[in-house]
Amino acid sequence: MKRIAFYGGSFDPVHRGHLAIAGALIEQFELDEFVFIPAFHAPHKLRKQPTSAYDRYAMLCLITNASEQISVSKMEIEAPGRPYTFETLATLRERLGDTEIFFVMGADSWMEITTWRKWEEVLTLANHIVITRPGFDIGFSHVTDDIRARIVDLRRPISAKALSRKTAMSIQPLKAQSSNLKNQIFITDAVNISISATEIRNKIGRCDPTWRDDVASEVAKYVEKYQIYS
Repeated sequence: MKRIAFYGGSFDPVHRGHLAIAGALIEQFELDEFVFIPAFHAPHKLRKQPTSAYDRYAMLCLITNASEQISVSKMEIEAPGRPYTFETLATLRERLGDTEIFFVMGADSWMEITTWRKWEEVLTLANHIVITRPGFDIGFSHVTDDIRARIVDLRRPISAKALSRKTAMSIQPLKAQSSNLKNQIFITDAVNISISATEIRNKIGRCDPTWRDDVASEVAKYVEKYQIYS
């Protein structure tokens, strides 16, 4: 069965942490493909005006162009209206049939999951991978008992907050048992990088040149040439 992970978000801008996540998850979950899905405008963040979706799409294309396994989808940019995540996942499920789908989110998105439209349905339409980051305290009390029962904690070393003996699973038996998996939620610390897109934009705003260290050179050139955040 083919395995594809989809990573939705604003990517405003895409940075080295995002690309590191793609590489790490391809290895840890033995993925066949990893697809970034830039949102036209996240429906649950209507008060925040994002950078043009086409600029964010272009920057993603620049940093993924050299990879055979990593690509960028325009499905949300080109969708009529502003699709919610449950609509995007339902579309993917319909298009991809028996493909094993993983939806990737950051720890901050996980902690805000109950603000998403039909959030419980979102968590039944695919397997999910939650990426933790250094210094961010991730929790589980905000979701239901049924959802907590589907959480698999893959962090190393296993946290004191481990939810069940399933936390001792390694990714190898996970692969072997993939036919039995359904709508699991995996918590992983596969990427130990703390980079914030918000902080990158703030650095550019105050003319702090260190922002270039947090993005690929292609992205830095694009931002400067088209004055994306100036």
